[in-house]
Amino acid sequence: MPVSDPSESPTETTVDPAVPPADTGGDAGTGRAADPGSPADVEPAAGSGTVFIPSPEVEAVVARWNPQGLALLRALHGSGAATVVTVIGPADVNTTLLRTELARFEPRITLSEPMADPSAAVATTSPSDRGQPSVGALSGLALILLDAGTTIGADLLEAIGRLRADGTRILLAMNGIHAYRDWRAVRARNLELLAARGAADLDIVPVSARLAAAARTAGDAGLLDRSGLGSLHAQLTAAAAGAAAATGDRSAAVTGRVLADTRQRVVEQVGALRSGAELARLREERAVLLAGRDGGRATAMSTLRGQLHLARVDLMTDIGARIRALHTAARAELDRLRRADLRGYPDRLQQTVTELTGGVDRTIDHRLAELGGRIEGAERGMPSRRRDPAPRVGPDPEPRHRGVEDHLMIALGASAGVGLGRLLVAPLSLVPALDVASVPVTLALGGGAAAWVVRARGQLADRAHIRQWVSDALVNVKAQLEQRVATALVETETVLADLVVQASTARMVDTDRRVVELEAKLRRMAAEQPGQLAACERDIRILDRSISPVETNDQLGTQ
Repeated sequence: MPVSDPSESPTETTVDPAVPPADTGGDAGTGRAADPGSPADVEPAAGSGTVFIPSPEVEAVVARWNPQGLALLRALHGSGAATVVTVIGPADVNTTLLRTELARFEPRITLSEPMADPSAAVATTSPSDRGQPSVGALSGLALILLDAGTTIGADLLEAIGRLRADGTRILLAMNGIHAYRDWRAVRARNLELLAARGAADLDIVPVSARLAAAARTAGDAGLLDRSGLGSLHAQLTAAAAGAAAATGDRSAAVTGRVLADTRQRVVEQVGALRSGAELARLREERAVLLAGRDGGRATAMSTLRGQLHLARVDLMTDIGARIRALHTAARAELDRLRRADLRGYPDRLQQTVTELTGGVDRTIDHRLAELGGRIEGAERGMPSRRRDPAPRVGPDPEPRHRGVEDHLMIALGASAGVGLGRLLVAPLSLVPALDVASVPVTLALGGGAAAWVVRARGQLADRAHIRQWVSDALVNVKAQLEQRVATALVETETVLADLVVQASTARMVDTDRRVVELEAKLRRMAAEQPGQLAACERDIRILDRSISPVETNDQLGTQ
């Protein structure tokens, strides 16, 4: 069966089940069926009683339903034969499968064993060779198989040039296109290399034997067309013109097979029209579109709110952890500071808060970027977030005021100092002359002890005062950072909600347009179905009248 070039769209080589082809044969202009009493639709070729050429009416039907079949008939009637072709390519599984699938086409073309060495192939395919002729040398026709994943090498280009110089006819086929998505670019590059070598007239036929095998198993004519095997077979048949004489029964068999295949395609179209499968599919598609008519707005808005809530929880938790870590570090640092260094600690805390705010801003930006990446259109509609200054830790702590505790510490310190002094000078009181002299020493020791106790107590009180101020300041900083997060999320929600509405509105408009198109198509198909069935039945009658003479003459030729 003929197939189309896989580089073409399937709609260019197969019949659209929704729109049956117009009848161009018989009385096509008036829309009437051909007269049953008209002459035979298949005429014998001149000089042969068994080679049949379709009439213009049959040719028009075949052209509408089976364009590659018509190309095969024209190539067959132009050449009248198939011949032996020398295959130049790798001896792998793909080549074996290609030879097997080509052997299923009529007229059968014998392919030689693949020759992987292009230089050796030149000696066996060139008609000018004076050595032992091979099967390929009888026809001077070579089929060169190219890899769909790589470009032509220099050795193969040189071999092609030598074959053309010796008069060998060459056909190029790119096998295995099913395995490479960029085979079209490789084919274009190969054509450029051939044109640079002066072989611009050569074409490369993209084929896939695996697709042909799958189409044969599934009975899918469209997939068989896309495999390219029919197109390659038709070109091989046409290239073998004049190589050998074809027998009449083989020509009649090929013609009958093409007509039968065309009739089968029309019958399948009639079955599809009567089953209403296409109408049911369109109605189902319309129902699906109507079910999602809101453009996914409700789902998108629900997802957006959930993601915003999750982002708020995560960011608030992160801020709380950062503030607690800063408070712990500040308390540890205060315990190590001297009393003179406590005065400059507020500035150091402000610097630390500024650095912490920068880290929080980066976390917010990263989380909002992740959130925007899930919304359609956010990559081009997200405005830059406004950056506020870092929170202030508040006014510096007020000086600590001396109270009753400080005076009490002075009294306790003096008392302890006097007692310590008396204890130290107690041995001197045993000497009457030194008893009076021990009094100043006792007072001096008491005064010194009192001063030390008061100073130590003041340092502890200052640290406690600064520690309390740090706690109050960090509470204020935390509140400002949480407000920063809430503001950023509200602004982002406003922008993203607007983008969701815009995207869903665009989808709603597109859905409405598609629903209108489907409804119009349904009405048109319902109105055109009787005419389509009538046209298909008329083509079947034309093909039936054409198949009968072919089968009759085929039987006469075999007797």
